[in-house]
Amino acid sequence: MLKGKLGIWILGIVTLLGGNRVEGAGNLTPRGSDHAPIQILNHHVNVTINNGFAQTEVIQTFYNPNGVDLEAIYSFPLPKSASLSEMTIYVGELEIEGEVLEKEEATRIYEEERDQGGNAGLASKNGYQTFEFAVSPVPAQDETRIRFVYYQPLEIDTGVGRYIYPLEEGGTDDLAASFWIPNEKVEGNFSVNLELKSAWPVADVRVPGFEADAQITETAKDHYQVKLEQQGVSLNRDFVFYYRLQDDLPGRVELVAYRADENKPGTFMMVVTPGLDLQPLNRGADYTFVLDVSGSMEGKIHTLAEGVVQGLGELNPDDRFRIITFNNRARHLTRGWLPATSDNVHVAIGFVKSLKPGGGTNLYDGLSMGLEDLDDDRASSIVLITDAVTNTGVVDPKEFHRLMQKVDVRVFSFLMGNNANWPLMRTITDASGGFWKPVSNSDDIIGEILLAKSKITHESLHHAQIKVSGVKVFDATDEMIGKIYRGQQLVLFGRYERGGKANLSLDARLTGEDKTYSTSFDFPDIDTDNPEIERLWALNRIETVEAKRDAGFLPENEARQAIVDMGLAYQLVTDHTSMVVLSDESFSKRGIDRRNQRRTVLERQAQAVRSSQAPSNRRVDHSSPMFKHRAPRAGGRGGSGAIDPLTGTMAIALAGWAFAIRRRRR
Repeated sequence: MLKGKLGIWILGIVTLLGGNRVEGAGNLTPRGSDHAPIQILNHHVNVTINNGFAQTEVIQTFYNPNGVDLEAIYSFPLPKSASLSEMTIYVGELEIEGEVLEKEEATRIYEEERDQGGNAGLASKNGYQTFEFAVSPVPAQDETRIRFVYYQPLEIDTGVGRYIYPLEEGGTDDLAASFWIPNEKVEGNFSVNLELKSAWPVADVRVPGFEADAQITETAKDHYQVKLEQQGVSLNRDFVFYYRLQDDLPGRVELVAYRADENKPGTFMMVVTPGLDLQPLNRGADYTFVLDVSGSMEGKIHTLAEGVVQGLGELNPDDRFRIITFNNRARHLTRGWLPATSDNVHVAIGFVKSLKPGGGTNLYDGLSMGLEDLDDDRASSIVLITDAVTNTGVVDPKEFHRLMQKVDVRVFSFLMGNNANWPLMRTITDASGGFWKPVSNSDDIIGEILLAKSKITHESLHHAQIKVSGVKVFDATDEMIGKIYRGQQLVLFGRYERGGKANLSLDARLTGEDKTYSTSFDFPDIDTDNPEIERLWALNRIETVEAKRDAGFLPENEARQAIVDMGLAYQLVTDHTSMVVLSDESFSKRGIDRRNQRRTVLERQAQAVRSSQAPSNRRVDHSSPMFKHRAPRAGGRGGSGAIDPLTGTMAIALAGWAFAIRRRRR
């Protein structure tokens, strides 16, 4: 492993589009079908953000214009870390709900009910790409309504919270594209109703791209409602909501726990917002641009390249750069490292503008070449621009894990858009001690880049480790955090045996010096306010199992069984479990235990209580603050907020993508 001052920063920006497809969530019709597509009459979204997690409820009405009953197949981009907990079908006055079973069993039961003419539904997960819902029957020339609910944890990054409702497909599933014709049009009303309840002062909120259409109301202090309503739209544009907390908030520890029975373990979500005085790094750097020129970049490579080369002209005189391209294999576009002189930049611009997309995506080869010939006395940044859906050369995540451990690297990964291969990027970032971040075409792109910039240009904590003592904690997020970057918030899940006084410590190294941050607080004996925490914890455990499997630390069969067990116990839709929706009589006839029904009742009761209350401040280190400093704010510590060359490069490139995508839509 390389030693010394070398720090390699990889910003993996995964583009949203595969080829020229720009599609959204919607109903799917087999190609060559004789039937008219099932229509989406209405699409309503209700979002509640409170206590560090979001609840999303989606209600859709389908209409079958054909003269025969049909099955509706609806595809929805998979939100990151979303625990799908409910699916309900409304048949006239009848409500039928879902239970999670092993995937093969759920599919078999659904198909039997469908073929017998019964009312049934099925919710499944298609890898990292989509949730897929099947509903049968949608009566001839009549309507059917479905509802589904999912939860997901939210993080605050440098004082900025972000929620995304994903609708825009990534176009990465070529087999599905060859089989289905999507119908993403909403014939009638599309609406989003979002409620934000914050226990911390909110300075501002915004909905980029919908400023003219969204109605934002502060109904009480730090309690916001957003209403968006449109007619006849297509489900091909993400809805993104930002909220910025007040500056100079303290570093802090917050705890959301659920324990309903003194004789059973409790579950917790712990949010640690460090208040750390991480200093800026001021020294020259090397920039490696690794560009994906595979066929999937058709229609956007030139716009992307234009943004990259414009950024080259803004590098500092002490900086160096090089350019690597890859499709089926990697190539040096420049001959090694070049000083950022005007002549060298001019020549590089000509090279990049001449790029032609084609071929497969050999991400491994491009990344490998980008890691070669690095100077351990200079900080190096690798800007990786790809769709990450690797299909040529080495594709095994285990090999990517081994590759990233050969050198001392820090990986900052932007995953742009939905359906991106985030499990592969997770493997890469976990191996390097870095992190990845999803970015949508509907994001405030420059703002997202500025947040990442502050992490690249500031010190980080190394060898960070979280420890809890005094209270027995188990099945928790890995104690070894690795690195902590400026503005990064830690969201940790676990279980605890019983309530009592706990000691929390964060041990790390900062500029070669050992640091310890500590506090004490109580875990509650009983707290029934947030039963949804159990599902979020279970999904976190499932993602941990998947990460160990992908890195080669856990055999496939053991991982599969663990995922099935957790999915069934906590009623989660996973790669190996699905939710089947039947009538009460059908569940009873088949002897299926209504575990999800019982869990849902508890969750709905808690939500009804919370809806009438102000948000609870869950900070637990008031009396013994863990951090002396304030949490970093989005604008950084002083300075003019100017965009540096790397930030400018990325902003231009991403803005170019967004412009090209909007132009194709028109």
